[in-house]
Amino acid sequence: MQEVLKVYRLVPVAAADDPNWQNSPSQGEVVVRARTPGDARLVASQAELDFTDIDASPAEGNSTEMASTFRNEKLYTVIEDDSGRFSPEGPRGIVAGKVKVDNIISTQLK
Repeated sequence: MQEVLKVYRLVPVAAADDPNWQNSPSQGEVVVRARTPGDARLVASQAELDFTDIDASPAEGNSTEMASTFRNEKLYTVIEDDSGRFSPEGPRGIVAGKVKVDNIISTQLK
């Protein structure tokens, strides 16, 4: 039996100068196929670059996935898309929009 998925839009809601954007840039609107609104946030955050994917501290087993801007309700809202533009049939994942892999901002001390 095939899993029933829905289409969700993750839409930025914070102003461009909101300090919550300081750790990661806005990714713009992203459309995903997921189980629930919470799962939509997970799908989007899993598409981002993680410290464990590159040779950077705190790489050694310490994921930064929980710090994704997609998980921050002050930065992104999740809206179910029932417009029919995107089919709910297909694999769980990104349907439209581009998730950047330069989401990790260096904050080196001087």
